[in-house]
Amino acid sequence: MNKINSLKKKIKYRSEYRGIKEMDLLLGKFVNKYIDSFNYDELMSLYEILEKDDDLIFKWYSSDENASIKKNKVSNLLKNFKYK
Repeated sequence: MNKINSLKKKIKYRSEYRGIKEMDLLLGKFVNKYIDSFNYDELMSLYEILEKDDDLIFKWYSSDENASIKKNKVSNLLKNFKYK
């Protein structure tokens, strides 16, 4: 298994088993939609976000708080992602 596929598996697992059901749904849907379009650096950016605590991600997602999440292509996509 190559490095990108291994990282994708970690990201998929981490996005769907968060501990807070709402975050499982939001992050799981986001990852399923975008994961195959991201290059390695973008996957690493996503992995860094997923390593953050659910509360921090939720506060950042639901408001304009910086919340220690770096601004980049992936975080901008996630911030503008609407769960449907």
